[in-house]
Amino acid sequence: MNIPKRHLLAWAIALAVAPWAHAQSDNTVKIGLILPMTGQQASTGRQIEAAVKLWQAQNGTKAGGKTVEVIIKDDAAVPDTTRRLAQELVVNDKVAVLAGFGITPAAMATAPIATQSKTPMIVMAAATSAITEASPFIVRTSFTLPQATVPIAEWAAKNGIKKAVSLVADYGPGFDAEKYFDSQFRLNGGQMLDKLRTPLRGPDFAPVLQKVRDLSPDALFVFLPSGQGAQFMKQFGERGLDKAGIRLIATGDVTDDDQLNDMGDVALGVVNSHHYSAAHPSAVNKKFVDAFQAANKFRPNFMAVGGYDGMRVIYNALNATKGQGGEALLNAMKGQLFESPRGQVLIDAQTRDIVQDVYIRKVERVNGQLWNVEFDVQKAVKDPGKLK
Repeated sequence: MNIPKRHLLAWAIALAVAPWAHAQSDNTVKIGLILPMTGQQASTGRQIEAAVKLWQAQNGTKAGGKTVEVIIKDDAAVPDTTRRLAQELVVNDKVAVLAGFGITPAAMATAPIATQSKTPMIVMAAATSAITEASPFIVRTSFTLPQATVPIAEWAAKNGIKKAVSLVADYGPGFDAEKYFDSQFRLNGGQMLDKLRTPLRGPDFAPVLQKVRDLSPDALFVFLPSGQGAQFMKQFGERGLDKAGIRLIATGDVTDDDQLNDMGDVALGVVNSHHYSAAHPSAVNKKFVDAFQAANKFRPNFMAVGGYDGMRVIYNALNATKGQGGEALLNAMKGQLFESPRGQVLIDAQTRDIVQDVYIRKVERVNGQLWNVEFDVQKAVKDPGKLK
């Protein structure tokens, strides 16, 4: 008898659910942390792993009266690998929580496993709006691209930018960024000259940048995943777009704190929007940045804060349920409100998505280093992709 793989997967997970409850009766709660520790998105994995370790160093390894064990798995941002690792973590390791997910396809590949096994799934990185709709067990502590994009589109239209071109990575978050920049920019009177896309893996920006130069817009709006910003900025400068009067505006993934100091003067003056900057001027963030840099010798970025706050949400929920998992743990994650290094955040009880401030920043040199310096803010931004 030839049984479809999806049925075998469902049966395996169903069989795992019953022993899971027994496994959690001991003194250990396991978190399966799936991250791209190798490959093009390796900086995402490095940042989140460091943040998770920092959280446990600061807050201990106990929550809800149980020892919290984090099991890290490298999926290299390959969705088929992510799915396999998630299944193994649920069935073999009996994890109480799945977490991490560096890119949208990885999160989407895991969603059915979270649903079938009733395992809360904390998305610490991936940012396509629709992710939380893929499973009722998904909670997000990162951000969404519409959330980050609408504010910069509004800023552009109100600050002398009349004609623009967009350039995004050719996958889910890029589609969100392209769509929401286009609609908001035009709503405020702007004109889109073109909408360009580059491959998620191994992009060469030179051909599209030449096209942008030929179109001669007032500004180029860019979204690229974490890790591609430095290469893009180098080619932007090599093609002379910074000297051609074309302003560069972006989401904060492009001026990623993890790479910003390697980008050089071409990054100076780039206006961008995002939910977190290592330069965010709060006492909570200063303490976070100082501790993170002391432990790791590199600067935290927005991926780090997604991982750090993800652990906070898990610990808070475990404490509330006294170590109980499943739907009880999920319900304890909903509605959490706390002060993060990024500012005050809320886990929306209905959408399970994050509500947070989004900042308009400019890249400036401060004390010899490049920073994303905030100069404006939109408070308590919900994901525009879920506003009907």
